[in-house]
Amino acid sequence: MPCGGAVGGLWNGVGRGRAAGRRRSTRSLSRGGPGRVEWLTVSSVNVDRPERSTAPAAGAVEPGGAPAAGGPAVGPTPYEDLLREVLEHGARKGDRTGTGTLSLFGRQMRFDLSRGFPLVTTKRVHFKSVAYELLWFLRGDENIGWLHEHGVTIWDEWADEHGDLGPVYGVQWRSWPTPDGGTIDQISRVVEQIRRDPDSRRLVVSAWNVADLDRMALAPCHVLFQFSVADGRLSCQLYQRSADMFLGVPFNIASYALLTHMVAQQTGLAVGDLVWTGGDCHIYLNHLDQVRLQLSREPYPLPTLELLRRPPSILDYRYEDFAVRGYRHHPGIKAPVAV
Repeated sequence: MPCGGAVGGLWNGVGRGRAAGRRRSTRSLSRGGPGRVEWLTVSSVNVDRPERSTAPAAGAVEPGGAPAAGGPAVGPTPYEDLLREVLEHGARKGDRTGTGTLSLFGRQMRFDLSRGFPLVTTKRVHFKSVAYELLWFLRGDENIGWLHEHGVTIWDEWADEHGDLGPVYGVQWRSWPTPDGGTIDQISRVVEQIRRDPDSRRLVVSAWNVADLDRMALAPCHVLFQFSVADGRLSCQLYQRSADMFLGVPFNIASYALLTHMVAQQTGLAVGDLVWTGGDCHIYLNHLDQVRLQLSREPYPLPTLELLRRPPSILDYRYEDFAVRGYRHHPGIKAPVAV
């Protein structure tokens, strides 16, 4: 998900936005939190089978946000903990949108992916948009046309009249330019590095290409991520320079958790931890009522993620390969967004 939203629009967590010309935004996505909690969930599953399953994708949730499955409510997650910390202790800061924020600098949270898929339950998170955006990144695309083909409009506000965004995340992930005119596919390379040398401390993918920043519709908010292998488990740490705690954090939690599951399956590993490290962790002042509403809700147990087949490559996954089971959630919360 990009780091902002439509001018004068509303975001309710279900993947809708309003088209406009290319704009710059200071909104950002991320997550963070002061600790780990006990998750009352079953483990997530990676199913290693080459044939395609006909099982339904993307979770069993009844219309209108009514939960179809799930156990009793549980205590706050690291996400809700950090959201509350920013609300109660954040320093007032200005921002380029003129909205103003409550902000804390330098926070971290951790999710054990073997104990559930961290899709926030205190409001609905639109998994379809999460998954298609990640697949779009992995295509190395800079045009929103493919997203539109699949009903995803979350990048519309930054695209130009031709649907182009410049060399944003996917371009840097898949086609990092080299001085000799070539490109580096960081995604394919890091997967091969994990297979060949799982103890490497260089399993890093970066989207922060200083030479290309001025050509991007939006500078990267989730700047880089690093994998680590220990005891047969793959963990991922993400660094996010700017973190919109209410609108963006839940989206990015799910996106990088999904990516970690995919890379783990491709490399024959179990999933480990997702660690998120945030720079400027903030709540916009026009989101305070929405944040208070969200924090008044009791979280539900996490759902689980099932990968329904193992494609030949990290680049060959489809939306139909993902199934989120037992996603019980509270209703979405609309919020004004600014650019």
